[in-house]
Amino acid sequence: MINTSEPVNRDRREFIGKAAASVALLALAPGVKLVDLVFARPPDQPVSNAMRWGMLIDSSKCAQGCDACVRACDEEFGLERSARRELDAHYIRKLDVRDEQTGRMFSLPMLCQHCEHPPCVDVCPTGASFKRADGIVLVDKHICIGCRYCMMACPYKARSFIHEALHNQKPYAPRGIGTVESCTFCVHRVDRGGTPACVEACAAAGHDAMVFGDLNDAGSDIAQRERATSSQQVRADLGLNTAVRYEGI
Repeated sequence: MINTSEPVNRDRREFIGKAAASVALLALAPGVKLVDLVFARPPDQPVSNAMRWGMLIDSSKCAQGCDACVRACDEEFGLERSARRELDAHYIRKLDVRDEQTGRMFSLPMLCQHCEHPPCVDVCPTGASFKRADGIVLVDKHICIGCRYCMMACPYKARSFIHEALHNQKPYAPRGIGTVESCTFCVHRVDRGGTPACVEACAAAGHDAMVFGDLNDAGSDIAQRERATSSQQVRADLGLNTAVRYEGI
């Protein structure tokens, strides 16, 4: 059962119900049941809105030329690169940003911002794009029909479409040709008390530019940093209340 923080508008999506049921586009690893993995967590710890997972990224610590977070993400999810990079999935990417007024250059990791009011969820006609009660935004590939409305709606270009046959499937994060995907905050790790792969890799590289935790927990590292420093949201003017915040941009 899909656990969302908001009910699906069934009336709005009724017109493609039969189409969604008939589409058979998934190419999952043998024996993998995607429905068993999307909400991987201890059964005695259900998802609730008591916590909201978030990430704080300090651009002053994000080294230009370092792609440890990207490589860790690729390895974690079995993402493969080719000459046709525009067709490849990316859950996180590094942007080189230049301030036109000061000329200052800095690197900026960009990933799904896990918005409180996600536009990808609003435009999805099947309910495949959804937000969990704890704020993590995901895609249910069982009912994604590949319309890519969510990709057009995302102001962060954080979603990818799977065009071709897949290899190196991970049992905890199955993927399917003809569906859309994006950063999951490594939900398979988080639900077991772990940390996203990108955060772990950034720390291992000695940069410590990423902090992950519960934004609702006043005692968490991320909440304390939020209170002590001045962080910003990318495109805060859109009023999406993103769970990914940045320092030094």
